[in-house]
Amino acid sequence: MPARKTKRSERPETGDEAAGRIEPGRRPTINDIARLANVSKKTVSRVINESPFVQEETRKRIAELMKTHGYEPDPQARGLAFRRSFLIGMIYDNPNAQMVVKLQEGVLEGVRGSGFELVVHPCDRSARNFLSDVRGFVQRQKLFGVVLLPPVSENDTLTAMLTELGCHYVRVASAVIDDSAHLVSANDRLGTAEAANHLMDLGHTRIGFIEGPPGFRSRKERRLGFEEALSRRGQKLPESLVTDGAYTYESGVAAAETLLSRTPRPTAIFAANDEMAAGVYAVARQKGLTIPRDLSIVGFDDTPVSARLFPALTTVRWPIPEMGRSAARKLLDMRPGERVSAPDEVLTPYLVVRDSTAPPKARSSCVRRPAGA
Repeated sequence: MPARKTKRSERPETGDEAAGRIEPGRRPTINDIARLANVSKKTVSRVINESPFVQEETRKRIAELMKTHGYEPDPQARGLAFRRSFLIGMIYDNPNAQMVVKLQEGVLEGVRGSGFELVVHPCDRSARNFLSDVRGFVQRQKLFGVVLLPPVSENDTLTAMLTELGCHYVRVASAVIDDSAHLVSANDRLGTAEAANHLMDLGHTRIGFIEGPPGFRSRKERRLGFEEALSRRGQKLPESLVTDGAYTYESGVAAAETLLSRTPRPTAIFAANDEMAAGVYAVARQKGLTIPRDLSIVGFDDTPVSARLFPALTTVRWPIPEMGRSAARKLLDMRPGERVSAPDEVLTPYLVVRDSTAPPKARSSCVRRPAGA
């Protein structure tokens, strides 16, 4: 009887056949890609890190295998192989969660396609171990560089330590506090001046002001811009109408309780960020005040909450995503041991007028309407 032909699926695999596949369900490794491409692990590593010392035909073959098998190199492993990390950090201590999230989105957009990944590190800048905490974070992650958010970005001792560690940094700030290569800033004074002029144009002369928290450079910059605009038009900001805030909703509530208990009360309130402005809304409604007929409100940042309030909040748009994007790109332009030059990048906030501002009630009632209106 003639021998039955054995189907391919019934034959045991030879060593060569087994070497040409990856077990189903198992995550491929760099060793698998090297085996399938019949090259060394070092050659695959060179392709991953875009080394010029690989023939184009070999590069294409390895790239196709990585794509076919879904191989994704580990960023930390890449860094160890080339004595540097493909990770950048974002360090912050800021109660304004929406601002932090929008900046993070900007940084992520800035690194997209670069092979770098983002590691986020919240901290407490007032803690005794603040600097050692950041040092440990940078060293554990072997970071290529960091983006520093305000007010952490305003700490010169921190940036000196980062330089000592060989970790690149870019500061995001409300004023020019470093050389252009290490800084992306916004001119907060121009933004608050525009807000002050808007309220004065509407006829407000009794304006309340809720400051940012002590220790933030933005607290100083935003108040100075507002006061300078008032002064240019012969007005002043009375201390009785200025109160502290902490860039939180709760602090906006507390500040509004103080300001709206004054006699006479302000006809408008500027809050140094949108979260605090939202707190002013809550207190105004509790007191039976209608926005903007009885009280005009202006915020700062133009975070998503501003358009969700009713009526929608007039606010100064701080270019948050743009600053994160620019900071990331400045970092990626840096190279170890090289002095980087970069153009000055000072972005300008601007006022977004919505529905929370109107002429003060007394002035509105004096406006004559045409007969029959």
